[in-house]
Amino acid sequence: MVIALISLLAALALGLLVAAWRRPDRRRLALRLLASLLAPLALWYTAYPPLRAVPAARAEAIVLTPGYQSDTLRQLLRRLGAGTPVWAYGTRPPARAKALGSLLKLTDQRPALRRVHVLGEGLPTAELPALGPLAVVPHAAAPYAGIRAAGWPQHLTLGQRFEVEGNVAGAGPGWVSLQAEGAARDSVRLPAGTGPFRLSYQPKVAGLARYALRLRRQGQPATTEPLPLEIAPTTLPPVLLLAAVPGFEFKFLKNSLAAAGRAVALRTTVSRGLVQTEFLNQAAQPLDHLTPTLLARYAVVVADAATLAALPGGEAQSLRAAVQQGRLGLVLLAEALALPAAAPARADFVVQALPTAGAVAQPLTWPDAPGAVRALLPARLRPSGALQPLITAPGGALVAASRRVGLGATVVSVVPETFRWALQGQAAAYASFWSQLLTAATPPPAPAATWLALSRWPHPQQPLTLRLAGARPASLPTVQPLAGGPAVQLALAQDTRLPEWSTAQYWPATAGWHQVRGPGRTVHSFYVYDSAAWRGPELQARQQALAARATLASSGPAAETTTVQQPWTAGWFFGLFLLAAGFMWLEEKL
Repeated sequence: MVIALISLLAALALGLLVAAWRRPDRRRLALRLLASLLAPLALWYTAYPPLRAVPAARAEAIVLTPGYQSDTLRQLLRRLGAGTPVWAYGTRPPARAKALGSLLKLTDQRPALRRVHVLGEGLPTAELPALGPLAVVPHAAAPYAGIRAAGWPQHLTLGQRFEVEGNVAGAGPGWVSLQAEGAARDSVRLPAGTGPFRLSYQPKVAGLARYALRLRRQGQPATTEPLPLEIAPTTLPPVLLLAAVPGFEFKFLKNSLAAAGRAVALRTTVSRGLVQTEFLNQAAQPLDHLTPTLLARYAVVVADAATLAALPGGEAQSLRAAVQQGRLGLVLLAEALALPAAAPARADFVVQALPTAGAVAQPLTWPDAPGAVRALLPARLRPSGALQPLITAPGGALVAASRRVGLGATVVSVVPETFRWALQGQAAAYASFWSQLLTAATPPPAPAATWLALSRWPHPQQPLTLRLAGARPASLPTVQPLAGGPAVQLALAQDTRLPEWSTAQYWPATAGWHQVRGPGRTVHSFYVYDSAAWRGPELQARQQALAARATLASSGPAAETTTVQQPWTAGWFFGLFLLAAGFMWLEEKL
């Protein structure tokens, strides 16, 4: 090939020289002969440019990633030397740069290569270990403009409020809105275009949901970031109500809980040795005595102080044992008197009576209260470090609190006649009040195997570590994308930090919801984000990881320079060919 090209160019040069020499017009003969030689020679150097010695940094290389700035590259080459190797990873290589398919290729060049300069958005955090001991010097890209970070609960129970907080970076005023269940639910304006925001919404439907944050700026395209979350249906543990006398308080509470779908049983003492029972959403059963078998069928017992004081010693002991063992929770409706001796953790719940003469109803507050409610307070609870406040009155007065008792919990409330709120049209506040008390008293669920995705922002084609907390299963669990795809078995490895932890690595192929099944009936859902989603947190994580590795570079020796042979740019010689050929053509016309 080379010999044929040389022969062709030599014949071309000879033909041009002979043609130039035989022309009758002897003017500009020297220039014609020179152009006749330069044209074939320029064609040869266009195909095979000559080499030149250029300075280069010894043992250093440059890696370009998406978002790098050409000015930064030129300045770095001017400092290190034009011959420093340049690689392009995940982006189109510019002139004189080579495409880099794997970071392992850089590691293979050790020990000749000791330091790598990374320009642009940086390298994925999961791929940094592939560089081994190579020192890394980051050169950041332009500041990110958009939703820089956000945090939200990824698991909720229906009835809980969804809240998302975050921070926006950029210039120009804009709006951030929360898209949920097919519509915009909340929004906030950022006059400066940058700063924190907080949005919320009350979910209406249980299941796997994909809310979204939408950022709009005038003159710029809107950006949308996904907010995946799993909304579990509300669990309604059965409740046993114990009343010393018939009254509206327990009657309204029974009807309210039953209307919400709870299984409720009410035992009301009518006279000595005679009780009246009612059952809603469950089968009838004897309620005369509080036996361990009876208490095991309920999650929470709501009783007034008089009922607890009248319990026989054996029944009181069974109640305390069930609470301490975490099988039962107790809600005690106290009066302006000391708690009965049968009350668990009685010493920590000190009731302080309040004067009733001239008393007025006081407003009550608790987290996520739907509205303001008032009640006449006959007493309050003395604050204590062992108590967890649930309901407070003006001045921080404690009127309902909970305390851990063994594995269970006891809740004491001194708020009387809450049924009046329902009669006054404040049904939502009434339900929220009792939900606050019952939730605090409900025993925690039995320990079960749980899964956790250790990456906050998993992406397709990136390794994701899944951790199982629980006994090692006999059969391998599986993971599968819910949009469709094969189920993949997870090979579990024992975690060295805790014996009950096991980890498995999974490479998701697509974005969207994925589901892990096993061990047993355990099911866990997690979301894999599209590669274009949540670039702000991803870039921040990359910069932090690169900054951690940059300490290795700062402690290393100074860069040494050498020279390397690089070909001249072929465009210069092709331009020379055009100049020579153009001169010969133009000179012939003159």
